Amino acid sequence: MAVDTTRTIAGLDALDLAGKAGKGRSRGARLWAGTWPKLLAIGIFVAFWQILYWAEWRPPYVLPSPTDWLTSLGERAQTEEFQRGIFVTIRRGVVGFAIATVIGVLIGIAVARIRILRAAIGSMITALQTMPSIAWFPLAILLFQLTESAIQFVIILGAAPSIANGVIAGVDYVPTLLLRAGRNIGARGIALYRYVIAPASLPHIVAGLKQGWAFAWRSLMAGELLVLIPNTPSLGAQMQFARDFSDAPGVIAIMSAIFVIGIAVDLAFTAADRAVRRRWGLLGG
Repeated sequence: MAVDTTRTIAGLDALDLAGKAGKGRSRGARLWAGTWPKLLAIGIFVAFWQILYWAEWRPPYVLPSPTDWLTSLGERAQTEEFQRGIFVTIRRGVVGFAIATVIGVLIGIAVARIRILRAAIGSMITALQTMPSIAWFPLAILLFQLTESAIQFVIILGAAPSIANGVIAGVDYVPTLLLRAGRNIGARGIALYRYVIAPASLPHIVAGLKQGWAFAWRSLMAGELLVLIPNTPSLGAQMQFARDFSDAPGVIAIMSAIFVIGIAVDLAFTAADRAVRRRWGLLGG
């Protein structure tokens, strides 16, 4: 049967033009397309909150209005103590997560490639991952007292198992064909990990890092509520003080700041995940 070459080429040209049109969308349009659903969700939440306030579901000193919350947030955002608290909290999270990443990656690689280690501690890593972070604090306080080390100890224990599991899953799912191809071209030892295993397992590693950060952030917040260090106005400590003084707008204002920081970090991990998937050809454009 004859093939209509002209029609086929025209169809391909049409697809190419459609792809270029999609790529030609302005950055602002793409940003708005990803932003408006989030703004809509926030608007619905605030509207529901306002309805609960009008219905007097709880007293105003327990459940303030959205206006009181925004006023408190605006006033706090201008204070040096609040700004320093954001810096202290982010610094703790970044330092703890960085240490957990190094430990988790090293343990993940060792367990993935050494059968004795996998048989010995493979299941223990998952068990550690399921442990609530709050359960580690009595031991952390006994070991390190009420210090930064106690908070970092729990952050590392909360994040490292998730990162290690991500590395293990990534190494496990590297296709055998890739390993054989790498060995055939002379890749051995560290070179095999650098040029074959690491790139192939990167999607799972990024997923493990993202989950590890979530555990680290939760552990950090629990630590800052329990371990109050003098002259260190972290967000958790400020939220605890606001609760002690029955400052409900202040408590919700600090919670919203913690929420925004979490969203910002999640967006960074999402961008990294999209970059990896685009490199693997799993995203169009």
